[in-house]
Amino acid sequence: MSGKPQFDEASVIAAAIGVFRRHGYAAAAISDLTEATGLSRSSLYQRFHDKDGLFQEALATYTQRVLQRMNSAKADTARGRLEALLRAFLPDGSSRTAGCLIARSSADIAALSAEAQAATLEGAAHQREVLAGLLREGVAAGELAADADIDAMAWHYLGALQAVLNFAQTGADPGMLDRMIDVAMSAWPATTRR
Repeated sequence: MSGKPQFDEASVIAAAIGVFRRHGYAAAAISDLTEATGLSRSSLYQRFHDKDGLFQEALATYTQRVLQRMNSAKADTARGRLEALLRAFLPDGSSRTAGCLIARSSADIAALSAEAQAATLEGAAHQREVLAGLLREGVAAGELAADADIDAMAWHYLGALQAVLNFAQTGADPGMLDRMIDVAMSAWPATTRR
């Protein structure tokens, strides 16, 4: 025996992300996690120590993945990249999404350990910073007024992103979410001053 895990950690983490996205931290039972991951209780505890340990690794993986996806949006302008970013997260209509683990964890924050709370808040701050960076690029390029309230607009677009990620669960279809993005983008006028 090498002492190394005898399972695919990436698959286990992906399955745990699904459980935590659907149920939230507090409502996710160990039995839900063992069933989804295929691990026995003893294997789960041996590798991750407890539910919190598994949650923190799942949240870190999810956060890295969502930030990478946010940063991969392509367009010729900063405004175009922001709009492409939001549209990249539209559900494809084939099934309802499980929502954003960062948002779900924020709603569950009182149930989280101090470390998990900090990781949740850091994940949301990183999402907001990606959006603020695009807004600052827009100001620098003359696409957005120099006196634009970057902080408020970053929160606005974070709210729009979270709506895209989460509202499919409450019945919003992709067409409605697409129109909602049009409304959200009206906070950043399409006309440039150059």
